[in-house]
Formats: sequence, C-alpha cells, structure tokens
Amino acid sequence: MPNIKSAIKRANQNKVLNAQNSSTKSAMRTAMKKVEAAIVNNDLDAAKQNFAEAAKKLDKAATKGLIHKNAAARHKARLAKKINAMNA
Repeated sequence: MPNIKSAIKRANQNKVLNAQNSSTKSAMRTAMKKVEAAIVNNDLDAAKQNFAEAAKKLDKAATKGLIHKNAAARHKARLAKKINAMNA
C-alpha cells in the first residue's frame, strides 16, 4: 500500500475507475448477447430493439476508450448483418 498521500488517492481513483469500466464493459457484452439471443429465437422486433441498445453501448465504450472504435464498428456490423439476414 502506498504511503504518499497522492499515491493513496491515485490508488483509490484507480479502484473506482476500474469498477466503472468493468461495469460498462459487462453491460456492453450483455446487450450484445441479448441481440444474439433474439436472433436465435427468430424474434426480429426484439433483435432490432436490442440492437439499438447494443449499438449505443458499443459506441459509448468506444468513446470512453474501453474498446477500439473499429472494434465497436466491427461488432455492430456483424450484428446488423445477422439481423438483415433474418429479413431475407
């Protein structure tokens, strides 16, 4: 454990920020899984609704620097491709 006051504060900040980042990333993954589940169940309306939420969470994570912006775009594109395949 650090002895210097600023180092103690930094350690506490790191704990808080790590918890926030973990929570955001977990919510992002959960949203993506909901879209996948709706696609498996052939529920187009739920898939589209969940996709909007997942896209929002992916963009937010990319903005915060949790994932790369191209990774977010890739995940959105793959989910959208699966949803569009349901329409055809």
